[in-house]
Amino acid sequence: MEIWRRNLYVLCGSLFVVMVAMSMIMPFLPLYIQQDFGIEDPHEVTAWAGIIFGANFLTAGLVSPIWGNLADKHGRKIMILRSGYFMSITVALTGFAGSVWQLLALRLINGLVGGIIPASTALVASSVPKEQIGWAQGMLQSFITAGTIMGPLFGGLLAERIGFRMIFFITGSLLLLATLVITFTVKENFVPPEKKDRSSLRDDFHMIFSSKELPALFFVTVMIQFALFSIIPVLPIYIAQLLGSEGAKVALWAGLVQAAMGIANVFASPRLGRLGDRYGSQKVLLGALLMAAILFIPQGFVATVWQLILLRFLLGLSLGGLLPSVNSLLRRATPVHMVSRVYGYNNSFVSIGSMLGPMIGGFLAGYVSISGVFFMTSAFLFINAGWVYYSFFRNKSMQQTDSGI
Repeated sequence: MEIWRRNLYVLCGSLFVVMVAMSMIMPFLPLYIQQDFGIEDPHEVTAWAGIIFGANFLTAGLVSPIWGNLADKHGRKIMILRSGYFMSITVALTGFAGSVWQLLALRLINGLVGGIIPASTALVASSVPKEQIGWAQGMLQSFITAGTIMGPLFGGLLAERIGFRMIFFITGSLLLLATLVITFTVKENFVPPEKKDRSSLRDDFHMIFSSKELPALFFVTVMIQFALFSIIPVLPIYIAQLLGSEGAKVALWAGLVQAAMGIANVFASPRLGRLGDRYGSQKVLLGALLMAAILFIPQGFVATVWQLILLRFLLGLSLGGLLPSVNSLLRRATPVHMVSRVYGYNNSFVSIGSMLGPMIGGFLAGYVSISGVFFMTSAFLFINAGWVYYSFFRNKSMQQTDSGI
């Protein structure tokens, strides 16, 4: 088996475990804050949940370009290991948090030491043959998303038996296990760049933002993450309203809702990635954005959890075409010696969207309505689709870049 293919399969499995671990507790932050820190006002709970959820992305966004620059100079695997080992410690310590302020501080630290996803994405992108980039990124993204979505299901089951705090210790242990597997099985034939290809952070910034393609893709990334993460802090509260109950049962149903989307995403991502390789990733991206925008609207009108599960499953099918398409377009527009730097910058924009989404969604839910968050998300996805159409279908040079011309 080729080295790049083995690396891809190992990273898919390891990142699935990482994301299962990381997502077992985060979707239940509102319930955790209510039960363990004694905050009962719903407006205050959703606001704190949004701030704490987004804090990790704030610090991650600030340091991602630095980690990307170091990865291009010293290798992507070492950045994966650095992130994995440090996060396993930080997450385990989160289980000892005695106040929401300590929880916030640990989330900020976790963002500083994180970066396992962009480093893994860059390692795959730098080694996979160009004609299979869409499929490989779709595979990787499907396992990442599947872990993110399946984690809440396992977290909901565990919350009934061991409580929220113990889940942090389990999370740290799973992160350590996945990082050990990567340590001994992933091989990187890294060749340090020549002196002419080395650059400072200032030089990187100038080179990247003087490009026509990359800033447009960064904007798409921000909008996608903002739209998708805006609903995360309020989803358990919304499910509680639909059920008319509280507590662990809400956590279990929230896990089922998320799991439905994850199963659909696993099925769709590799297939949409292959469609992108064949017909153009920009076409898949536009279609997936439009479908996701439409599917968010009826979610604000559902009367039962089962209706929400069905709509989230359909949403998962469309989400499978978003980030894999962006990652494929990024790789095709980037020289090999700058892959990690570009993905590092893109991760900064992932973090910006992921930070602003839950913060604004949490505040908006407290002062407007939870249904209003679904409608806002739909509007942002429609705006994003319009931007993609303007950037990729009206700009012939970007279409030529995608087709390899």
